[in-house]
Amino acid sequence: MSEPYNHKAIEKKWQEYWKEHETFKTDVWDFSKPKYYALDMFPYPSGVGLHAGHPEGYTATDIMSRMKRMQGYNVLHPMGYDSFGLPAEQYAVNTGHHPNGFTQKNIETFSKQLRELGFDYDWSKMISTSDPEFYKWTQWIFKKLYEAGYAKHIDMPVNWCEELGTVLSNDEVIDGKSERGGYPVVRKNMKQWVIDQPAFAEKLLEGLNEIDWPESTKEMQRNWIGKSTGVEVKFQIVGGGEFSIFTTCIETIYGITFMVLAPDGDIVKGLMDRVENKEEVQAYIDETVKKSDMDRTELNKTKSGCELKGLHCINPVNGKEVRMFIGDFVLASYGTGAVMAVPTHDQRDFEYAQAHDIEMIQVIDGEDVSEKAFEKHDYLGKGCKLINSEEFTGMVVEDAKEAITAKLEKMGVAKRTVNYKFREWIFARQRYWGEPVPCVYKEDGSIYFLPDDELPLILPELEDYKGKNGKAPLENATEWKQYDRNGVKGTRETSTMPGSAGSSWYYMRYIDPHNDKEFANQELLKHWMPVDLYVGGPEHAVGHLMYSRIWNRFLFDQGLSPVKEPFKKLVHQGMILGSNGIKMGKRFPEFVVNPSDVVEEYGADTLRLYEMFMGPLEVSKPWNDSNVQGAKRFITRVWNFFTEPENIIEEDDGKLTRIYHQTVKKVTNDFEALGYNTAISQMMIFVNEVYKAGKCPREFAEGLIKMLSCVCPHVGEEIWQKMGHDDTIAFEPWPTYDEAKTVEDTVEIAVQINGKTKGTLAIGKQDPKDEVIAKAKDVIADKLTGNIVKEIYVPGRIVNIVMK
Repeated sequence: MSEPYNHKAIEKKWQEYWKEHETFKTDVWDFSKPKYYALDMFPYPSGVGLHAGHPEGYTATDIMSRMKRMQGYNVLHPMGYDSFGLPAEQYAVNTGHHPNGFTQKNIETFSKQLRELGFDYDWSKMISTSDPEFYKWTQWIFKKLYEAGYAKHIDMPVNWCEELGTVLSNDEVIDGKSERGGYPVVRKNMKQWVIDQPAFAEKLLEGLNEIDWPESTKEMQRNWIGKSTGVEVKFQIVGGGEFSIFTTCIETIYGITFMVLAPDGDIVKGLMDRVENKEEVQAYIDETVKKSDMDRTELNKTKSGCELKGLHCINPVNGKEVRMFIGDFVLASYGTGAVMAVPTHDQRDFEYAQAHDIEMIQVIDGEDVSEKAFEKHDYLGKGCKLINSEEFTGMVVEDAKEAITAKLEKMGVAKRTVNYKFREWIFARQRYWGEPVPCVYKEDGSIYFLPDDELPLILPELEDYKGKNGKAPLENATEWKQYDRNGVKGTRETSTMPGSAGSSWYYMRYIDPHNDKEFANQELLKHWMPVDLYVGGPEHAVGHLMYSRIWNRFLFDQGLSPVKEPFKKLVHQGMILGSNGIKMGKRFPEFVVNPSDVVEEYGADTLRLYEMFMGPLEVSKPWNDSNVQGAKRFITRVWNFFTEPENIIEEDDGKLTRIYHQTVKKVTNDFEALGYNTAISQMMIFVNEVYKAGKCPREFAEGLIKMLSCVCPHVGEEIWQKMGHDDTIAFEPWPTYDEAKTVEDTVEIAVQINGKTKGTLAIGKQDPKDEVIAKAKDVIADKLTGNIVKEIYVPGRIVNIVMK
């Protein structure tokens, strides 16, 4: 009888073995094998460490990289930390201690937990974004973006949080409050470092056609970029002044009955001395600046607004005067900061007009507009014609679009243009714990970026890490701030880069993490890029995944990245929910699962097997303790049979041949498609058949353990050793299958009397017709009570006996 399965001893033994032998250390210069680069979205090293959701995605890439290694690939599967972040900053503010100590302690905790789960990471390539050896190159790339004109220092409206003392991105603001802490956020104009995202819009849209990503994620990116082709038209203001609007529906220009301007835009500022209801307008502006862009657009369900009394503009196509309003759904930072409103052909304008008692003029025929707007998605391509549109009345919409545009162009008040919802990426935070921007503001106001030999610009230690009076904490570094070198005098930038900076290019640094001459060797980049498999949560669809595509595309255009797109295949893992079916978190602490507790009680292999068997990788699934126990029972079952030498035979006795070859085929194909739950199911079927047979040929036993070792690496290694092998299983060749041996040679057919099934029969596929009919008649002998007039055999499907 074999010794009992002891997960603690086995897992400790093999984790020490892998560490001591550097089993998974990748020689990136070995070009003799095909490469495979598997990558996880690297985590923020929080103080609470891993939660049950982390191992799911990590195990998925781990299984793939282990299989690829066995298939003869040189595999790179690294891990590191996105280690600049607010929790470390808050720790520094609260304690006065440098955030690096807090961060390093968390990295140690996280790394220990990851090692406990048996992942095949090459720990020699670990990076953290807060390491000066890494962020030297983040600063260097940002400098390149500035030199190429993509990084800019401009005045713009931002989300300002006084309590946190920093600018926040739109996705960090919820209902007018900061996501972290719930503090009030207001809009205010500030000088900001930004990256010109719209400059990359066309290249990003084109790149989406070249990558194997979930269609939903690609669509989110297309919508976020928000490309629209239309016409920009100038409107004169009665009494002096002008502004422009952008529209994709120029055919409706005769239906304009009002204009809506951005409350916080320059157009309105310039008109305030001519507004008759100043107090009302100013009060509305004050309310608007408390809202984030998201609250004003995507989340905006109100029809609030305020008329600019005493002001009108002139519609250039017919000379009519049009009322002017402000509305919070119009953003100063998007487009021209003004929109034309045609209530009969835009539902938002329709509802706004009703709320503010504004007239409506229908200009496209084909539907009643008394109850709702007749919008472009309903009339385009339907042969609808213009009405109430002077010389264009009676013209089909598509022809009218061109004709009206041509008229306005001839008048000199319009131009065809492309617009994007995409806006500048704000690239500065008034925080301490981030990459310092390596520039100096000279005494004459010009900007000077540090020469390469002065990088990295390292964060100075401070006595006080809290910003004062809306200024960044680095303002407290009075000596560090002053710059006087090589004849250049000035003051350093005291804002730092956002958390997304380092994560926008980290996938390249893993390939060559200790290079101090360049961000990564070009020959290595050519060999290893792009990432073959990237796994991470869908919440990064329009943040990190967009930013990293921008940085990579910039480096490609500069001849510094060998690929246009960084991530060839992307997969989003689903969420591991609590057993209550709700996302694990502070709200229901009793349903939060700590993976370390599961490892302690059941073992890492059990946790890995359970999470992969729960269901499809991309689907969210609730935790179930009894199923965890079931996973442990399966491992024990495998252990009990395959560690018993008497159960293993040297020759193939034929009993398991077909099921083994079917299993290798299915597991291989399912692993490639990340269908781990169905692959595990097939391995379970095979083990059931092994138990029925009582013995297992060595070739089949070893093949199973190789496949299972990708999911359960510790027990896989231990059983492999007990089978008589001295070395790790990690580099053993992947099992192969013979297609001919996967085919079933028996089938079950229906036996019928007069077309009605009366029984079934198992036959060989090659059995002759007479033999099959004879066997069929035996099966239903007691029912053959009449005269047989015909015997029909449809090969491999049915025997039908016709009787009278």
